Formats: sequence, structure tokens, C-alpha cells
Amino acid sequence: MTQEEILYQTDLTEEGAPAPQTEKYLLFLSDALLFGVPAENVVEIITGHTVTELPLVPGHIRGVINLRGQIIPIVDIRYLLSHGSCQNDCMIILQSDDTQVGILVDQVQKMVDVDISTLLPVPPQSSKDLVCGMCSLEDGQTMLAFDCTQLLEHS
Repeated sequence: MTQEEILYQTDLTEEGAPAPQTEKYLLFLSDALLFGVPAENVVEIITGHTVTELPLVPGHIRGVINLRGQIIPIVDIRYLLSHGSCQNDCMIILQSDDTQVGILVDQVQKMVDVDISTLLPVPPQSSKDLVCGMCSLEDGQTMLAFDCTQLLEHS
């Protein structure tokens, strides 16, 4: 393939059909539910940080951590989903716009590519607005697409 062909190459498969548009998602478990969060929102995954509890905050706010001089609120999404409290110390630090927030999760699994055309809307009232879509993965599991914007409104 010449350099000119590479420059003007379109997203077509060998059969001439458009190539699927994919987005990377980080998969994690919370109370046996498989969630995916867009990789572009993930800052880092941390464990072993002490969460400082705060008085007079909603129950889903576990507290804050000091991460390299930055104070980050930690949200217990199990509590938000009415599934009890998370006892693990595994946290995913997420960023939306200029705001960072951490979420407590049971387990981080892996990064996957998701064909965005397979993301389906979720039924209303299903997960307190924390889920913006769902899809079936290649291994047969169902992923709930986590909505970082809605999480920040709860924080």
C-alpha cells in the first residue's frame, strides 16, 4: 500500500462494510454486576489508601483520600445501588471535565474494546441513573456502561 493510499484510507473492512467504531472500557465488578467505564475517564487504579471519613456527608460518600496532594472524594457505588457497603480498598479514580472522584469497587477485571453500535439503552429507573447503556461482550457477559457524569452529580 502506497503512502497516498494510507492517507486516504477509509474505515472499511475487506468486504467494503464500515469497520465497527470501538471504544475502550475498563471492566470492574461491584456486587456481582459487571460495569464498564470509558477508558478516557480513568485516571488510575489504586489500592491500600486510607479513606478519611467525613462527618455530615451523604452515606454513599465514604470519605476522601489525599492522592499526591490532591483531595479526592471516594464514592461507594454499592451503597448508591442499594447493595450494602463495599469492604474492599480497590479504587478507580475517574475524571470528568476537571473533576476527579474515586469509586470503591470489588474487583477490576480488564480493558476491552466495545463496538459502540452494540450499546443499548437501559430501562428507566434501573440503576439510579448511574448506568447509561448496556451491551453483551464477546465472552457472553453483559456489561453495564457506567455514567461518570451522573456519578459526579451524586458526589
